This record gives sequence, structure tokens and C-alpha cells, in this order.
Amino acid sequence: MSRIGRKPIDIPKGVSVSIEDGLVRVKGPKGELSLRLLEGISASVEDGKVLVSRQGDKKDLKAKHGLIRALINNMVVGVSQGYTKSLEIVGVGYRAQMQGSKLVLNLGYSHPVEYAPPAGISLSVEGTNRINVSGIDKQLVGQVAAIIRGFRPPEPYKGKGIRYVGEQVRQKAGKAGKAGKAGKAGKK
Repeated sequence: MSRIGRKPIDIPKGVSVSIEDGLVRVKGPKGELSLRLLEGISASVEDGKVLVSRQGDKKDLKAKHGLIRALINNMVVGVSQGYTKSLEIVGVGYRAQMQGSKLVLNLGYSHPVEYAPPAGISLSVEGTNRINVSGIDKQLVGQVAAIIRGFRPPEPYKGKGIRYVGEQVRQKAGKAGKAGKAGKAGKK
């Protein structure tokens, strides 16, 4: 049996979980999320915990068992605490600012890049080079952060661009043979 799938999910105070017709609804202080259960997977609420089980030992059911348990756990954490991803902008003249609910990025292009977040996502800017993406849906928070990072991913020579906070960018050496070629050209 799946080690992740058989772990019960604790329901914190202020969060309610209801399961009807294969639809799991999770309500909490930050909002509400829902998930349709896959065929062959069932869930139940017992003693303040959510238990996920499967009907059979097929390979795909074993894989989906842990997946559904993890998705329900992410929903419970999302509606009680929320999720946040932070991005930092590295580069001379690169900056971010908020105009209403839109994020406006100056990233060295000939024009500023504007991004309006989807519903359920809030963006905030600290200083001019740090962007915080927050919301209750873990997948959506990660997707929006990846979209913003995609406007100018970190380049490997100087490390300029948008990166996740704490992300290590491997630096390349650049043109190492340039000095050697100049010396050979002078000898001709």
C-alpha cells in the first residue's frame, strides 16, 4: 500500500471537509477549494481526519492513491495557512512595481512587461526587486511564479534575470580562449 496514501490527513480547527458524490470540498478561513476524486479512489472523514483509500492493487491506482492524498492535504493547508512563493530580480535597471492589481516589470526590453494575476492570486512587491506570489491553491501559486520567472529567466553568464529566492544559478565561464587568439594573430 502507498506509504503516502495511507497517512491520515489531520483537519485543523476552522477547516471543514465534506465529501459528496466523489467531490471533496474544503472550506477554511482563507477560502474554499474542491477536487473531483478519480475512479477507484475514495475518501472519508473520520474523527477529524481524512482517510483516502483505493479499490484494488492495479499499478495506476497505487500511483493515484498517493497523488489524491497529497492534493487533499495541499487543499487543507492552503485554506488554513495559504502558500507563498518569492522571486527576486537581479540586474542593473531591472525592477518591479505594482500599478493597481497589475505587476509591471522593467527587464531590459524596449517596453515594460505587464502581468495581471488570475483570480485567487495576490501579488506584492518589496522594494524594487522582490516579488511575492500568494494564494490558497498550491498549483496556481507555483504556475504564476513560473510565468513571472519566464519573462526573463536567469542567464548563465552574469546571472541576470528573475529567479526564485534561494535558487542557485550555475555560472558559465564565458569566452576563455579570447586572449590566446589575440596572441596568435600578432605572431603572423
